[in-house]
Amino acid sequence: MIAIFEGRLDTAAAPKTEQEMHPLYECESGDIVLDCTHLDYISSSGLRLFLGLLKTSKPKGIDVFITGMNDNLKQVFAMTGFTSLFKFK
Repeated sequence: MIAIFEGRLDTAAAPKTEQEMHPLYECESGDIVLDCTHLDYISSSGLRLFLGLLKTSKPKGIDVFITGMNDNLKQVFAMTGFTSLFKFK
């Protein structure tokens, strides 16, 4: 299953994004790929959504991969320690 993120994933966008991510939380098999190619910015609210998905998926044996991160996103993930939590493609 692939989810494509665009623009800014901040506090204002988080509630709508969380609703749109609902099918990912229900995924029972296969990998989940979070495509961040067109994501310009992620705040702590966005990171919380990614972490929540990871915590829901791991017990089911589902891997969550992140792909297409720009340098700014990579820096945020590195500063928050999220690079050690997720797998990257």
